[in-house]
Amino acid sequence: MNNYPGPGVRPPLMRPNAAGGETYPLPAFVSVVAIIFAIVLPVALAGTSLGIVHQVPEGHVGVYWRGGALLQTISGPGFHLMMPFITHYEPIQVTIQTDQVKDIPCGTKGGVMIYFEKIEVVNRLNRDYVYDTILNYGVSYDKTWIYDKIHHEINQFCSSHSLQEVYIDQFDQIDETMKEAIQRDCTRYAPGIEIIGVRVTKPKIPSSIARNYEMMEEERTKVLIAVEKQKVAEKEAETLKKRAVTDAEKDAQVSSILMQQRVMEKESIRRQQQIEDEMYLAREKSLADANYYKVLREAEVNKLKLTPEYLELRFIESVANNTKIFFGEKLPGMLWDQRLLGSFMSNVMKNDEQ
Repeated sequence: MNNYPGPGVRPPLMRPNAAGGETYPLPAFVSVVAIIFAIVLPVALAGTSLGIVHQVPEGHVGVYWRGGALLQTISGPGFHLMMPFITHYEPIQVTIQTDQVKDIPCGTKGGVMIYFEKIEVVNRLNRDYVYDTILNYGVSYDKTWIYDKIHHEINQFCSSHSLQEVYIDQFDQIDETMKEAIQRDCTRYAPGIEIIGVRVTKPKIPSSIARNYEMMEEERTKVLIAVEKQKVAEKEAETLKKRAVTDAEKDAQVSSILMQQRVMEKESIRRQQQIEDEMYLAREKSLADANYYKVLREAEVNKLKLTPEYLELRFIESVANNTKIFFGEKLPGMLWDQRLLGSFMSNVMKNDEQ
């Protein structure tokens, strides 16, 4: 069934246009425009106090004011809704951030004015203390507790130290001193602020004084070079001394070894000669003993042989073996004498036996 009216009858909400045509129903057009404004306008105004939708970036939290009063509502990263014109919000960073404090003048204990070009403070605001910190010190809390505090602590440090101490002697301690000083007061008054580290650059000093320090450094460098050269010379002399001692010890050891070798050779020769002497002595003693025994035995044998009969026999054999013939009146006497000798020996032997 067709509900469209007949020809010549316009449906409701249709309006003729200037060209004689027809337009869409007016309420539908208004609805489309309202939807577009409801979507596009909040997105376009996001991040401003006029926006309904706002975005909190990662690493931040959103804090809100309504009618100038800080709300306890803390939102995380992402899109959030708020009432425009009535509610105001600010993103607060809760991750590690680095604040740079530049051009910090300070006067030393001696009255010299110096400048620190840049001091970096690495810090972080604890998420749990965001409301209390913002409530007490505002969004620019770091100006109070970092920027202004650095100026104060640097001036306190410089006023109690000389230029030599600030620029040379205790410069390596300034970082830790500043960190401890800032953290001590933050822990007491703003416990949500954590000071992670402080980096202090070398301060600028008057050019005339800087030139003096450069000259001092040059002289110190020369002294260090001279000291190093002296150490090298001493080391070389010590090396030569050790080498000479080593060579002398080596020569002494070689000489000792050679001396021991000669002594051992002499001892070996002496021992060999001693052995030969002992052998010779033993041999001679053996020969002497043998001769003694031989003579003794021969004496014993001769003693047994020295009988009148044996002597007479030997006398006869001797006379018989003698081919010489002697003539003269003495011959019978000689023979008689020999016989008398045999008789004398026989008597002697008898007396010995008795």
